[in-house]
Amino acid sequence: MCLGVPGKVLEVFEQDDLPMGKIEFGGIVKEACLAYTPEVAVGDYVLVHVGFALSRIDEEEAREVFTYLDEIHAAGLAEELAAGGPDRRDSGDRPGAGGEK
Repeated sequence: MCLGVPGKVLEVFEQDDLPMGKIEFGGIVKEACLAYTPEVAVGDYVLVHVGFALSRIDEEEAREVFTYLDEIHAAGLAEELAAGGPDRRDSGDRPGAGGEK
């Protein structure tokens, strides 16, 4: 499963002839390649996956994704998703976990 995480562009610069950006993810700042999103500017929101900004999104969409991520964390599913999804051998009757008959 792939998960793009929204972040806010704080800075745009070039590194080794590639467009790069400093992106803030809820207080954590990381660098990401902007080659797939050359139109982004400081203040924009982007969806980042494995160090690449894949698309520009609006602030409302970014907030929706943050809300979903908070819900996943609150439900205790963050570790499960990070490990690649539910362990279907021990899913029981939990809906959506592959245990349905």
